[in-house]
Amino acid sequence: MHVYRRLLKRVKPYWKHLFLAMICMLVVAAATSATAYLVKPVLDKIFFEKNMRMLKILPFVICLVYMIKGIFWYGQTYLMNYVGQRIVTELREDLYVHILDLPLSFFHRHHTGVLMSRIINDVNLIQSAVSTAVTGLLCDTFTVIGLIFVVFYRDFKLACITMIVFPLAIMPVVKIGRKLRKISTSSQEEMGRLSTLMHETFGGARIVKAFCMEEYEKSRFKRINEQIFRWYMHAVSMRGITSPLMEVLGSIGIAAVIWYGGYQVIKGASTPGNFFSFIAGVLMLYRPVKSLSNTNNTIQQGLAAAIRVFEVLDTATEPKEEQGIELPLFSKEIVYKDVWFKYADDQDWVLKNVNLVIRKGQKVALVGPSGAGKTTIANLLPRFYRVNKGKILIDGIDLNQVNLKSLRAQIAIVSQESVLFNDTIKNNIRYGRPDASDEEIIAAAKAAYAYDFIMKMPQGFDTVIGEKGVRLSGGEQQRICIARAILKNAPILILDEATSFLDTESEAIVQKALENLMQNRTALIIAHRLSTIQRADKIAVVSEGRIVEEGTHVELLRKDGVYRRLYDIQFRNEKSKAAKAA
Repeated sequence: MHVYRRLLKRVKPYWKHLFLAMICMLVVAAATSATAYLVKPVLDKIFFEKNMRMLKILPFVICLVYMIKGIFWYGQTYLMNYVGQRIVTELREDLYVHILDLPLSFFHRHHTGVLMSRIINDVNLIQSAVSTAVTGLLCDTFTVIGLIFVVFYRDFKLACITMIVFPLAIMPVVKIGRKLRKISTSSQEEMGRLSTLMHETFGGARIVKAFCMEEYEKSRFKRINEQIFRWYMHAVSMRGITSPLMEVLGSIGIAAVIWYGGYQVIKGASTPGNFFSFIAGVLMLYRPVKSLSNTNNTIQQGLAAAIRVFEVLDTATEPKEEQGIELPLFSKEIVYKDVWFKYADDQDWVLKNVNLVIRKGQKVALVGPSGAGKTTIANLLPRFYRVNKGKILIDGIDLNQVNLKSLRAQIAIVSQESVLFNDTIKNNIRYGRPDASDEEIIAAAKAAYAYDFIMKMPQGFDTVIGEKGVRLSGGEQQRICIARAILKNAPILILDEATSFLDTESEAIVQKALENLMQNRTALIIAHRLSTIQRADKIAVVSEGRIVEEGTHVELLRKDGVYRRLYDIQFRNEKSKAAKAA
């Protein structure tokens, strides 16, 4: 009920639509009850008393009742679906907006396919619970109340006999509904796994084909798909048993009514018209009661989906823009002071007592073996994660005290993976600066050595580059990313192995673009190839989460420590490759 109350709170802005819909439902319920009520005068006045005046009036009245019922049924259906669809549309948008505001650690814990399933599949189930179920719940409840009034008005004793059966029919329906909620939760989880599998398989189609793993992926899909089928059929069996169960229990009540009512008619204590009017009311009563049981099933499935959606909505987001102080334009230095960090409480420390000073205008490189913590040090600067102990200061201001927008506005990132969107080249370059002019975009493209190949594309800057920039080569993708960083014109730059995936020729061009990007900026460079950072102002060597050496390329070679060993290993490997190539 708590979850459903949260959903119903979203109805409040649409109370006028809901109010009109409820009036329509009342009219529909009244018309349905009137249909049962009219059975008595039709039988008694026309067929038994042969009243010609009633023969002229009652058929017209019946047509009028059904016409009114039809008009108001349309009205309540349209209004309730409008309310339901508006609520679900807003809920889907709120969920998407909230997910984008969640910290980066949330995306590391949850698969993309699962999040997509929450927004698409779960929200669709909620739509049924909010729109269809609420409509059915209110309309059928009003109809039941109206018909109960009719049957009690026609024959009080017979009505009491009938009402004994209803509690017996409702009890198993409630239990079935609870089981359906559990089944629905399991099937939605499997649907999330299926979405994840499809997202990974389609996104990694090149690797799947390269390793001839099509059959393996097909079998994985089939296994999960079959499990969804089993859960679905389990739900169908639960829903399917509801109607037969109610019919069996209802038949007991109807049999008792026919026996007692027939006895009353034979004795002359009641008229056939009165009895059939009562029977019509009872039979009409059966439909909305049965519908209420199906509505309960729909609600339970919607509640299971709502619980999963609210789990995400209740996850704490990153601080809002207005929280924290505005970070002034960077002017002096960045300081990592006794920084300790780990990704989860039950994991080991990734960074241990890291101390590092980056002065304005410096190019500082982080080097070290894989898994040493280089990327983690860089990710703490834009506050993708919060430090567990210690501080990171920009111009003496603790990053935990500034608002994120002012912090990230001063940082541009070029990572080893080129992150591009299925949009035009122009829109990809100005991502982050939507107000940039065409002249600024062209200037950024030229500085990134991207202008020439862009102009060779079919539509130039208006060419759509496909998902993840699939229509571009690796070097071209990276130069678009560099142009985007140049256009942002942020004073602090993070380069995370920006040339590690490129061939020698592409690396040379991208390296020239990076040099343009780093001009008049403070850069934190994560490097795999030591040859690319020999001219850095300072090199920090990271090993097992600690900075173990600092200095220039020449100074570190003289120390004959970790850096020297890394350099010698790379130099030997490169010399060996050159010899083989020769």
